[in-house]
Amino acid sequence: MAAYEVKQGDHLTKIAANFGFVDYEFIWNHPNNAALKQLRKDPHVLFPGDSLYIPDPSKREEICATGRLHKFVLGRRQLMLRLVLEDHYEGPLARAQCEIVFSGRANPATTDPAGKIEQLILPSIRDGVLIIADPGTPARNISIPIRVGDLDPVQELSGQRARLANLGYLAGDFEQPTERHMKSAIEEFQCDHGLTVDGICGPNTQEKLKTVYGS
Repeated sequence: MAAYEVKQGDHLTKIAANFGFVDYEFIWNHPNNAALKQLRKDPHVLFPGDSLYIPDPSKREEICATGRLHKFVLGRRQLMLRLVLEDHYEGPLARAQCEIVFSGRANPATTDPAGKIEQLILPSIRDGVLIIADPGTPARNISIPIRVGDLDPVQELSGQRARLANLGYLAGDFEQPTERHMKSAIEEFQCDHGLTVDGICGPNTQEKLKTVYGS
């Protein structure tokens, strides 16, 4: 086929589905994508402008007896959305009743003891809303927008800012974070996690940020 330019909101499961592939690894493991794979590591955290090679689909033949009914099952990979909810003191919102709304449909969910929610979603899903409905938490009725596929790589300023903000650090305006706010947020994160406090999101801080955030 040809090269595909990654757009904001893209992740490899979505791209693969759009091109008719049931398994994104057929694309991700292609030799022409080796450099991108080495750079990004995670096929679901790409950056707008990345060039992804889309190979031609391969054919597969099955030998079947005539005069009989045969059932074929596609082994399509499922896409899992994972969210972790914490309070202002970084404690988990455990066993909290929530709703996740996609395309106008509310899906009930309950956090586990660590505050985590897992829910299968379609590759085409991008926008949603998380509503904390539990009457036992001060966060009741808070609505949190969800943008599936919008998280940028941690090497990018936008990816650093998003992770810091989602972890509760005041990293400034999302579109144009100021250097002062970003430096302050990075310093707080470094202090909280035993890193050298220099306000620079270098390789060590990036790696810790990915580990703490989960991606």
